[in-house]
Amino acid sequence: MQPVLETQDLTVEFGGHTAVNGVDLRVMPFTFTSIIGPNGAGKTTLFNLLSGQLRPTRGKVLLRGKDVTRLSPAKRTRLGLGRSFQITNVFPSLTVLENVRLAVQAQAGVYYNMFARRSKHAAFEEKARQLLTTVLLGEKQGSLAKHLAHGEKRKLELAMLLALETEVLLLDEPTAGMSLEEVPSILEVIRRIKAEGTRTILLIEHKMEMVLSISDRLLVLFNGKLLAEDTPERIMDNQLVQTAYLGGLYDNAASS
Repeated sequence: MQPVLETQDLTVEFGGHTAVNGVDLRVMPFTFTSIIGPNGAGKTTLFNLLSGQLRPTRGKVLLRGKDVTRLSPAKRTRLGLGRSFQITNVFPSLTVLENVRLAVQAQAGVYYNMFARRSKHAAFEEKARQLLTTVLLGEKQGSLAKHLAHGEKRKLELAMLLALETEVLLLDEPTAGMSLEEVPSILEVIRRIKAEGTRTILLIEHKMEMVLSISDRLLVLFNGKLLAEDTPERIMDNQLVQTAYLGGLYDNAASS
């Protein structure tokens, strides 16, 4: 089976610093992979390379075998590679439902027309409602986006990304800035998307308990290099990973 997302010798340098160094990834379709590593390991930089925010110094990014290394983030999204929580076209003065409906329309190639009759938007609204149910915002569809709590805005952004029918989702620290009370809800949303089995998901997240509970595979970055790749259980037992990254903290926590 062909990888849905692949990198070959992916490298980016800033001056004399190599932030991502010769990374070779092969992400298979419909899997859930988390990327872990200490601060400064290159995780966000790798996501920037995958999504098109950064151009590599050398190497390639392949999407379903197609070289997308030089394509913009918008073109990659149209091809099915989307990064969450960096959506810029959220309209704070529109309702939650209207925001998602507009994303559904954009995917369908139908431009917004404020004078169009409501009946013409029925199919788009129905799909938008389904997406809002998936991200646990069904009861908020009539609320203005600007009135949402931080965690709810994250869910809205994710619903809009799903509306664009992205096949590969790059989730960049989805729980960042959330209160402890909000985290279980966003985790449930991610579990729902995974359970649908129609998308490939890559996650950057520092909450190890969350990572271990939801991931099929873990990639460990260290000093810009891919240090290890395996199942969560084997990664936690990997002595090299414990020495370089975990420092035995996981073992200590497990025994306490």
